[in-house]
Formats: sequence, structure tokens, C-alpha cells
Amino acid sequence: MCSAARDRPVSPGRDRFPDRRTDRTSVTQTQVLQGTPVVAGKAFGPAIWPGARPDYDPSAEADVAADEREVEAKRFTDAAATVAGRLRERASHASGAASEVLVATAGLAEDRGWVGAATALIAKGTPAPAAAAAATEQFAVMFTKLGGLMAERVTDLNDVRDRVVAELLGIPEPGVPEPPVPSVLLADDLAPADTAGLDPTLITALVTRLGGPTSHTAIIARQLGIPCVVAVGGLATVAVGTTVLVDGTAGTLEIEPDEAVALAGVDESRRKAAAVASWTGPGTTSDGHRVSVLANVADGASARNASGHPVEGVGLFRTELAFLERTEAPTIAEQATLYREVIDAFADRKVVIRTLDAGSDKPLKFVTQLNEANPALGVRGNRIAIDHPEIRADQLDAIAAAARESGATPWVMAPMIASPSEAAEFAGEVRRRGLVAGVMVEVPAAAILAPAIMAEVDFVSIGTNDLTQYTMAADRMSAELATLTDPWQPAALALIDMVARAGEAAGKPVGVCGEAAADPLLACVLVGMGVSSLSAAPAAAAPVGARLAEVTLDQCRSAAQAVLRTADPAEARAVASAALGG
Repeated sequence: MCSAARDRPVSPGRDRFPDRRTDRTSVTQTQVLQGTPVVAGKAFGPAIWPGARPDYDPSAEADVAADEREVEAKRFTDAAATVAGRLRERASHASGAASEVLVATAGLAEDRGWVGAATALIAKGTPAPAAAAAATEQFAVMFTKLGGLMAERVTDLNDVRDRVVAELLGIPEPGVPEPPVPSVLLADDLAPADTAGLDPTLITALVTRLGGPTSHTAIIARQLGIPCVVAVGGLATVAVGTTVLVDGTAGTLEIEPDEAVALAGVDESRRKAAAVASWTGPGTTSDGHRVSVLANVADGASARNASGHPVEGVGLFRTELAFLERTEAPTIAEQATLYREVIDAFADRKVVIRTLDAGSDKPLKFVTQLNEANPALGVRGNRIAIDHPEIRADQLDAIAAAARESGATPWVMAPMIASPSEAAEFAGEVRRRGLVAGVMVEVPAAAILAPAIMAEVDFVSIGTNDLTQYTMAADRMSAELATLTDPWQPAALALIDMVARAGEAAGKPVGVCGEAAADPLLACVLVGMGVSSLSAAPAAAAPVGARLAEVTLDQCRSAAQAVLRTADPAEARAVASAALGG
């Protein structure tokens, strides 16, 4: 199946396309619902919910006659192609992450595995809409068991199913309605096609019952620059048209607030946003302590887009796009061309390249791998080189070739390093090619042994998304466990502090390239711990840089010390806010 979908999973077979709004009852008194804050800012307006999903009961239809099955199969493939075409059309008018996720979802609608499963059912007499539902459930069960990024695709599978079924039934395609006035979008969860390409002048905030800080919804909200709160308990009680106030800093949704107070809060939030938008870098605290503000990119196009933001370089170049969905390994020359695009987009500036982070939940089609009971703990990242050293060797050769052609010296780091010996082996291969060697700290063992690992490499970069999920033993794609994978979890922050202190002792840079680096308040805490660079989605650069410019290094250090004495994420946010002046 397509590997680029990025939303959180829902349980397979959770329903047969009901209108999720039918279970909601109106709120009769003012109340405040609490969730996880993702994107700061305030928004006020009426609540809207995504349009109804197809109301279809597969058991109500009779089997398709044998002489009609070929036509029925064509009806299904035509519907899938139509849905894919609409998504690609929307992608052509979008940019950045929005365009990428729409293209990925379009590919999912025409995926050979899913289409093949559905047409096989139709060949046995199953009506096309029912076949779409059954094929989706088949893959959803399988992906949920695999966990990780495979489970992440379930929301997108269900979304594609609903769009294809709607096309087959001749009813309007489900999705986000275009409101007549600026409104707040509420949802159980949002698929990429729902959120990609939203108009931020009409959808002024996103609030979901499920999801987490690293979900697709959060990523798109950051790109749009609108407030976002996820994992909100009791959200289903909020009826369409209810006036709400979203506070993306506090992580709250206030029901029927005082309008004058709410509008004043929104105005103040907009003034702050305007001040943030004027920040142009470089990253520094108010007393002159330098912090590199960098971008996460995936290819040449995203790197060129990132270069238009106030970033000083690339802190994480994900190289997976050169490998995934290919039936044979890319050549050294093909890879070098792709890497050169990113290096050229940031000529004379820092570029940190992460070697292939695939395997297990992001399988390579040209590599035979065993099925793993727990893929998040399996053969992924640098571990692929155990049985397939040629993949990593070719990639390093390609990076070296791109470096020679451009005259640059990129930094290169390996994912999923768990021991000093692994770090030493990788660093030797990188340095042999004249490159700067580093590793990702995502495994708690690497954080605990940070001094020994630091002795083997030139730098480290902390991947907070994976470090938090491994520390808390909670899948970061699980909506039910979103509170455990909150980047403010004190246990994960304690490990980050250990790594940062090891870096300072060794005189080597420590970066953060997870979503934690996109949170302006948490960014200040990380700097107070000793983190020297922050890399996130390009849209996060200005908010992070502007917040750092308001505080001193001593304030950051005080906030970090206070956070490390806390026991839960909410308390950590509160003490950090108090130490940094709100």
C-alpha cells in the first residue's frame, strides 16, 4: 500500500459509514474542554463538523449476477480512478505538505493491493460498494496489527473507501464543508484529504477528539498557521453551530464563551502572530546566545520551499522518498541527483542528511524481510545494514558524490542507533568518505549511554517523536495513548537533558529534529538544557525563533530546571510558561 499517508489510525471496522454527528447532544452550559495543545493562537467562531460519510449497509444488497460482474468490477475501478483524479487535481492547487499528502492519498485510491482485493470480491459476486468496504477492512486489520506507520494508514484507507463508495452510490463526496463564515473545524479525526488545502481564512482552527502532537492534522495546522488542539475529551457533545473559543496555547476549547472577551483574546493573539511573522532570524536568545533554527525536508521541492523561510539550513533531510515504493534499489547516480537538489537549495549552509530510515513498518519492496511481531522494535533504520550492507554503502557513496559535485560537506547521521559500537561503526564509514559523522538519539539506550556515544561521533540529533514513544512504551500513532506520547512527558525530557549535558561535556553539538522543536515554549526549554539547534517543519521557524528572541539563556535554563522537577506534561507546560513569562 502507499506509504506516505500521515494521519493517526482508527479501529478497523469501527462502523459502516455513519454520520458521526448523530451521537452529539447540545451543550447547555458554558464549559471548557481540555486537550493537548499543538499550535498556539486563539480562534473564535461557530463549530462545524466534516460532512456525513456514506450511509451504506453492505448486507442490504444481493450478490451480483455472474454475467454482470465484469461490468461491476469496471464500475469500481472507474470510481476509484475518479476519486484519485479529484485528489490529484486538488494537489495541483496546493503546495508543500498539503500537496504531498493529497498525492499520497490519490495513490492509495489506485493501489494495486487494495483494488485487487476489491475486484477479487466482485468476481465472486460482491457488489462494488460492499467490496470496497470489505477490502478496506481486510487491510485495516492487517495494518493495525503491524502498528507504527502502517497503522497510521487506516484513517486514510477509510477516507478513500468513503469517497469511492460515495462515487459508486452517486452521492456527494464526503469531506469538510465550506462554511459561509470563518469557523472552527471539529472532528473525531481528520484524513489528509480533509485537511490538505483548507482555506485558513474560513477554517480558523482545528480541534480533534483523537490524534496527537505528531499527527497529520497537527502538521497541516502548523503549515496553515492556525490554532490546533487534539485529543479533546467530550468533543462529541459540541453541536454544529455552537460558538467556541479555541486556545491552542492552553489546549482548551471553551463552549459559548463571552463574545467580547473571546474577540479581545483573538485580537491579541493575531497581534502576536503578526509580530512572529516578521521574525527573519538568525536564531538567538535576547541576550545573544546563538541557536540554529533549521528545517526538516524530504526532497528537493520541499528544500526549495524551506529556503523561503527564515531557516539557517536543513537539520533533517529524510531520504526515504528515494527508496520507498520502488521495486528495485535506486542507483548511486539516481540518489546523488536527489541529494544534490537539497544541498544546492541550501548552498553554503548546513545540511544534515539522515540515512535510510525504512524497514519493518516502512518496508522496502526490493528487500525481502521477515514478518515481525513488533515492527517498531524490529529491523529498521541502520539495522537494515546488518543483512544488506550494500544499501547503506551505496547511499553513503551517493551522498559523497553529491558533496563532491557541490563542493559542500554535509553532515550525515544514522537512525535507530542503540549502542556506542554501532555509532563507531557508522562514523567510520562516514568519515572514510570525507563527511561529518553523527547519529540519531531515538532509543533510550542511546540517551543513557550518551557520553560513550558522543565520544564516537561529531554530533547527535535527538528524534523526540520516537524517543518519546520508546520511553513511554506507547505507539505514537495510537490515538488512545496520545497523552503518553506528548513531547512534554517529563521522562522523555529527562533523557533529552542527559544527552544535552553529554554534548556540552564533550564540546559537540546536540540538535533536536522531532516535533518538539516546533513548539516555541518547549524549544526554549530545550535550549535551556543545552540543545544547540532546532529543526522542524519550515512553518515553525518563525514562531520558534521569535519566542527565543524574547527570553534570555538564564530564563531558558531556569525553565528547564523547573520542568525536570515535574511529573506530568500539564505541570511541565505550566512551570515552563511561568518561568518564561507566559
